[in-house]
Amino acid sequence: MLIELGHFALILALMVALIQTILPLWGAHRGNHLLMALAGPAAVVQFGLLAFAFAVLIHAFVTSDFSVALVVSNSHSLKPLLYKITGTWGNHEGSLLLWTLILALFGASAAWFGSGLPERLRARVIAVQGSIGVAFLAFMILTSNPFLRMAEAPMDGRDLNPLLQDPGLAFHPPFLYLGYVGLSMSFSFAIAALIGGRVDAAWARWVRPWTLAAWVFLTIGIGLGSWWAYYELGWGGFWFWDPVENASFMPWLLAAALLHSAIVVEKRESLKSWTILLAILAFGFSLIGTFIVRSGVITSVHSFASDPERGLFILMILGVFTGGGLMLFAARAGVMEGKGVFGLVSRESALIANNVLLAVAAFVVFVGTMWPLFAELALERVMSVGEPFFNAAFTPFFVALAVILPVGAMLAWKRGDPGRVMAQLGPAALAAGGVGVLSLGLLAGQGVIALIVLVATGAVLATLWSRLPLAFRRRVPLLMLVLAALALLWAVQTGRSALGPLGVMLGSWVVFGALTDLWNRTGRGVDRFGRLLRLPRADWGKALAHGGLGVTIFAISAMLAWKVEVIEVVQEGGSFRLGAYDVQLADVREVRGPNYISTMAEMVVSRGGARVVALYPEKRAYPVQGMPTTEAGIDYGWLRDIYLVIGDPQEGGGWAVRAYVEPFANWLWAGCLLMAFGGLVSLTDRRYRVAAGGAKAAATTARGVPAE
Repeated sequence: MLIELGHFALILALMVALIQTILPLWGAHRGNHLLMALAGPAAVVQFGLLAFAFAVLIHAFVTSDFSVALVVSNSHSLKPLLYKITGTWGNHEGSLLLWTLILALFGASAAWFGSGLPERLRARVIAVQGSIGVAFLAFMILTSNPFLRMAEAPMDGRDLNPLLQDPGLAFHPPFLYLGYVGLSMSFSFAIAALIGGRVDAAWARWVRPWTLAAWVFLTIGIGLGSWWAYYELGWGGFWFWDPVENASFMPWLLAAALLHSAIVVEKRESLKSWTILLAILAFGFSLIGTFIVRSGVITSVHSFASDPERGLFILMILGVFTGGGLMLFAARAGVMEGKGVFGLVSRESALIANNVLLAVAAFVVFVGTMWPLFAELALERVMSVGEPFFNAAFTPFFVALAVILPVGAMLAWKRGDPGRVMAQLGPAALAAGGVGVLSLGLLAGQGVIALIVLVATGAVLATLWSRLPLAFRRRVPLLMLVLAALALLWAVQTGRSALGPLGVMLGSWVVFGALTDLWNRTGRGVDRFGRLLRLPRADWGKALAHGGLGVTIFAISAMLAWKVEVIEVVQEGGSFRLGAYDVQLADVREVRGPNYISTMAEMVVSRGGARVVALYPEKRAYPVQGMPTTEAGIDYGWLRDIYLVIGDPQEGGGWAVRAYVEPFANWLWAGCLLMAFGGLVSLTDRRYRVAAGGAKAAATTARGVPAE
């Protein structure tokens, strides 16, 4: 009976979503306050109905109700409780219900926290959000109903995909969906503004918190997915440029561009049309990601194997909302004329460059992701696009972005003084160059010598810095280019790649630039530390997010430069060399888990004869699914990870073993968390709250200007 109530709640939610879409839009068009007032309660009711349906589905999984077809396909009575719960969204139907629930949550949040919005804008935003809910609820009820019953309930289920039975994958999808679906709010604000014919600074202030929240959730979701791929798949990497990974990365890039372009709209009333376009495209790429995951057109460990009918339905949703949004954008182009005027060298120009680089980078990822599908359909050729293409095509744009980021963040609005900014960033450039020299020394095996040179040079420059002529100090950042040239010369002479050290220097440049920007906001004189603590939270959030990006670039570059990889066949009791470590395969035995059988190895790592750690990598087999998984043995550290994987037994005896030393691996996920934390800190700033925008709009209305 409970399952039928959940099904009935979905049907009622669809009906409420239709009311939420039609009546408030008509009321906003006619100026009917009663109809517009229905938007908020309808959004809350829809969320309540979907929350009830989702709770019913979770209950079915927890209690192993094998009369439900979805539970039979994705659960088992012996599965641990955590994976029974997460099995709810570890499949197409359940994850689609979670997606729709989060969509309704954002609509209800607009009702709860949007009281400061102009009445017509608020009604239109919630109505557009409701229309997206109509599409996905219809998709779920017609093609992907999670509450279908079995004709005869089996004794047990077929279990969840073993790759998904992991804590990282338990929390990765909800955060990713919060980011994907959060961009629907930016889309709804954009469509509502186009319908109302008004895009201004107040609108930009209203849309930024929603976009920032979506970007934060996407950052956390992508970070969790990368961490899962690192420790679960056993290949020693963190990013494979898999189509589904790219499907989450493209909206992240466009959301970052949208955040920065909205700043220009808010501050200078420029880039209006570009910002609206980004809001439409960011959500459009989220829908493209949904199509990639659920249509079955690609093969991936992340994707749901679905039939073409579902893919066609998603394409229809994509066409209606993205295509319809772009048509409305073209029709209302006249209302988005920019007002602000600014110089070629200014913060506005730097933000435009930021937007162009991020948008082009997203387009490069899109082309690389979709090209194999296009080649197969149009050219009848089977092609693959992998890491070499993405590294060669994507990296230059992100390098350019990192180079201009510290400078652009410190330029003045309207007209900047590049010489003054360069002088202020001189210490940051020197520090980044020093880190680059040190990394080159480490890569060449001359770490101690490089460190001595770096410390001595730093001491001398610290003493003489204040006495250097201003003209020279303005040119100090050019030393980074000199160091880059030296790195290339070093690469030619030694035959080793200098991309790692250059990336380390670039990441350090972004971090030190963010710190310099934060420090310069304290002004001059005494009590600068006190003023530092009193800076707006948005300034702190910006510095943390930019610093997190720099840490991530640093970590990726270090892993590429100093990673050690060894593949060996090792007998029990035998050992092999892994960089500065000795690894012994002490024992291999069979271990039984709750729903799997594991081949577990004991591997002892030592250095200089002293024991460092014992690790226990596993190769698990799940009898119900008949599928193996790899559980790497990892010794996590601040400066390096030791990463061991046990493979299959060999015909001549012994076991295949893969081993890695992963330098600064944990800094990668620390950088992701730092970026997300910076976004959260910015969200707590009062200037980013919707109410602040509402107060400004209310004041404008009081002076006789229409709020719409």
